[in-house]
Amino acid sequence: MIAETISLDEGAAVEEDATRPVTIRKARMQDISAMARLINSYANNGIMLPRNELDLAEGVRDFTVAEIDGALAGCAALHFYTPIAGEVRSLAVAPEHKGAGVGRLLVEALEREARECDLATLFAFTYVPGFFSKLGFDQVDRGVLPLKAWKDCLSCPKFQNCDEIAMLKKLRQVELKPAPALLEPFVQLPVVRG
Repeated sequence: MIAETISLDEGAAVEEDATRPVTIRKARMQDISAMARLINSYANNGIMLPRNELDLAEGVRDFTVAEIDGALAGCAALHFYTPIAGEVRSLAVAPEHKGAGVGRLLVEALEREARECDLATLFAFTYVPGFFSKLGFDQVDRGVLPLKAWKDCLSCPKFQNCDEIAMLKKLRQVELKPAPALLEPFVQLPVVRG
């Protein structure tokens, strides 16, 4: 069993179990090298897109990290695509901490952040749909995701034969509206009814 200490804001902390504390916090510049090594260990096996240290430095504010005993145990990013949609990306857990709940804690922290920013949906592209299903995500057709998300796909070596599964979690009620005819069948735009 692991413990959870959440420190997204100064002073915010929650503990589940005191056996092995996990600290969840926003990433800092000094985390970048360890994050790059962890993410790229998965990228080298074709499981996620590689990230270099410059990319990570530019997006460090998107990242949340998990620490156990002062060492990086995992990381994940919340990347905003539209005023109401964000992506969980670069979710990576150190092999020695897989199955210990680190990934769940990271996604839950990103979901809290998304809700604080009033996002309506969170999405992810994944090879592990069961993990996201347990966290309330549903499998969806890629066409319902923001077109802007596809810009990352263009540089992916698997672009023409992508086998990742699109997952979506509604954080508040939205209606998916078809895009203009020119963009159909590639995307549907979310519409919020007030």
